[in-house]
Amino acid sequence: MEQHPGLDLAHSFLIAAEELSFRRTAERLGIDHSALSRRIAKLERQLGFQLFERTTREVVLTPAGRSFYESGAPLLAAYDQAVATARRVAQGKTGLLRVAYMAFAAIELMPRAVKRFRAANPAVEIGLRYLPTEEQKRALAEGEIDLGFMIGPFEHSDFESRQLASDPLHVFMPRGHPLSARHTVEPHDLAGEDLLLGDMADWEAYRRHLGKKLAYAGVPVAPHQEASSTMALLGLVAAGFGVTVYPRQLIGLTGTTIVSRPIADPAFHIETVLVRRRIDRTAGVRRFMECAMETVRPAPAEHNNRRGH
Repeated sequence: MEQHPGLDLAHSFLIAAEELSFRRTAERLGIDHSALSRRIAKLERQLGFQLFERTTREVVLTPAGRSFYESGAPLLAAYDQAVATARRVAQGKTGLLRVAYMAFAAIELMPRAVKRFRAANPAVEIGLRYLPTEEQKRALAEGEIDLGFMIGPFEHSDFESRQLASDPLHVFMPRGHPLSARHTVEPHDLAGEDLLLGDMADWEAYRRHLGKKLAYAGVPVAPHQEASSTMALLGLVAAGFGVTVYPRQLIGLTGTTIVSRPIADPAFHIETVLVRRRIDRTAGVRRFMECAMETVRPAPAEHNNRRGH
């Protein structure tokens, strides 16, 4: 295989070809005149042709040197650009960040984190993808996504997990439903209700989580109707098909035909975590996790220094 000169030699030549002065070239490179002469001589030996004609008064390019300069300058510029671009990617200042989210994170947690991250990193593109929790775990393990908002807890030696929220579960019901007359709902009150739940294909992690809570409270889990999306469940509730159980952040999306009441048992809550692979130490992933944590971190207490307050 033919050996080509190193980039340091080619870089020295291109600057010398621009300056046509070894003194000015050496100053730009931060080396002495003799070191530059050795570089050019070594490059000429490797190439097999002369690059410069030098006299005591001037330095000029040979025809071969001129051809090499005209072809090489754009290549070196492209190389420098490639290095600069790759460096910005490594620093998390540009590139693509692939973020997955499950239904509960789509309402508040994911949008807030994305907004904060984009404000600080406008050149980074964010690819958002809805995936159920179990699918996110597989996608993370196989490198298909960089971060995932999923149902927790999730503890695994290969992943770093940060808890973003622990939300109480509410019962969502049509306005005028008998349970709406109460301030809270006991778990056993759900035993006689028509439960509307997400299907197992898309809601497996939540169904297992909720099923354990209901089973412990002695409530059988037999869905009256299943659906694959949050909006479909809300539509069924509004139409009077039954009630559903969902984290409280859904309250802002229910409109006037649906009301909610918290489940009195503190065991009925759901965690949302943000997860990444431990092996992934890229700056963009780290910064996104920091932004997500900042959106849920309590603001510092405001101190009023006025006397009497």
